[in-house]
Amino acid sequence: MPYSTKQQQAILNCLKARRDEPMSAADLAAELRCSGHPVGLATVYRQMEKLEAAGRIHKVNTEEGAYFQYCTHPEGDGKQDCLLLKCESCGRILHLDCTQLQPLYEHLLREHHFAVDHRRTLFSGLCEACAEKEREHGDK
Repeated sequence: MPYSTKQQQAILNCLKARRDEPMSAADLAAELRCSGHPVGLATVYRQMEKLEAAGRIHKVNTEEGAYFQYCTHPEGDGKQDCLLLKCESCGRILHLDCTQLQPLYEHLLREHHFAVDHRRTLFSGLCEACAEKEREHGDK
């Protein structure tokens, strides 16, 4: 990202500090105001679009609305190994670096002429802790 404003850097730093916790734009604006960086909601949305286009953050669309999460790949490294997992029980979204799905992506492109956007693909299931709780309670 060649040019970064103070507001954009404050947004990125906030998301980076809470990298394991996706945030809505409203939550992010409130957090920034509390930390002494007053930023309007329209500015947050505008900066999020730029950060997403630059590959610095993920935008996760859920039934509850859009959430944003810091991407741990260094800027400009060209990696396409991002994988997002959402726990259906606790709602946590995990950001992983994993190359194991690359053969599936290639198959879908080659055989079905469909290019998966890995940065916006969200897999749903149960995290380890929630799956263990369900096993203990005999729910599944």
